[in-house]
Amino acid sequence: MNSSCGRLRRPCRRRRDLLAAARTLRDGVAQAAGRIGEHPRIGSERPDLADSPYRFLVPAGFAYIVIYNAERHPPLIVRILHGARDLPEALWAEQ
Repeated sequence: MNSSCGRLRRPCRRRRDLLAAARTLRDGVAQAAGRIGEHPRIGSERPDLADSPYRFLVPAGFAYIVIYNAERHPPLIVRILHGARDLPEALWAEQ
């Protein structure tokens, strides 16, 4: 028995599931970053959200959006946001 889990197994399974989901997201974002590095113009322009040179890419299979500066060498990822967020609010609330 794993001493950090105690007698309850359900919380340990949930923690493992959360860790697995986090690793999967991390790997998906890393793959997206690799694609961005190889093809900086792969993402979509969104003039309603940001001026050029910023582009938006959704990693395959995820509800997240990678926002990056395509004119930097290498491209610079500036934000990763969940797609359900109010994007204008999330992007510009801090200004």
